[in-house]
Amino acid sequence: MAKSTPKTLSFEEPLMQLKTKINELKEYTTTAEVDLSAEIKGLEERLSKLEKDTYENMKPWDRVQVARHPERPTTLDYIPFLFEDFIELHGDRSFGDDEAIVGGIASFQGQPVTVIGHQRGKDTKENIRRNFGMPHPEGYRKALRLMKQAEKFNRPVICLIDTKGAYPGKAAEERGQSEAIARNLVEMAGLEIPVLSIVIGEGGSGGALALGVGNHVLMLENSTFSVISPEGAASILWKDAALAQTAAEAMKITAPDLLEMGIIEHIIPEVRGGAHHDYKKQAAYISASIKHSFNELNGLSAQQLIDQRYNKFKAIGIFGE
Repeated sequence: MAKSTPKTLSFEEPLMQLKTKINELKEYTTTAEVDLSAEIKGLEERLSKLEKDTYENMKPWDRVQVARHPERPTTLDYIPFLFEDFIELHGDRSFGDDEAIVGGIASFQGQPVTVIGHQRGKDTKENIRRNFGMPHPEGYRKALRLMKQAEKFNRPVICLIDTKGAYPGKAAEERGQSEAIARNLVEMAGLEIPVLSIVIGEGGSGGALALGVGNHVLMLENSTFSVISPEGAASILWKDAALAQTAAEAMKITAPDLLEMGIIEHIIPEVRGGAHHDYKKQAAYISASIKHSFNELNGLSAQQLIDQRYNKFKAIGIFGE
């Protein structure tokens, strides 16, 4: 369920200060029996304008902060609002079960689907359990197993992307991290069913792309999709991670940038202030976008789906004067 008092981000501080002032005046009016309605109305009008200016003119670094918000809804937060009869399936049938990726079968508005998504935690204990949303190779092999199962039973696949990247640890590399990601890219490209990938938070590096080879790639308004984090890019380019804000602007990692470049098909709007303010309402926006994509993709044949996916990714990176 939605959080009632989400943590404040730095660019929201002026809004929070004004809201606090309005609440104080309202409380004072009640206790002191003084009519301050005119002053309160003026401040509320000012707040409305400030909210519009703040949320409609967010800079790339502001969106990075929102995408990383600790209370931002995760895959398991969205599933109850988006799908019916979800049954989680576990394991890659080779090594084990990676809890940084969850997946299973469900129903979307009466249509059977397979749902796969990155899963991070909301607190330290759960983050350790979920490895901070950074999958091991068995996580990607589990995802691929579910995709091939979906293809066998002609179920569309919906992937929810939210990871800083694949886990770079020694054990993950020993078990074939790079091969697992590469295998997913190859196999997803040839799936004979509709594949829909939705970036709901951070879409980082190959860890995100391993679930991102979709016929349609959608992004929430304040999500990011990039080959590396702004801090990582700043460390490489300028030897200073403190320049992450500058890197975020240069990298073109926000949804509006990626839509303009033709990398994604659609931006899913967010509730004012970010998805963490109202999980249910945000899920309704996502549901409408899934339905819109299915209306376009469900009528395509297996070969048409493969061709559409191939042509989409082949066109990325081609620019004309």
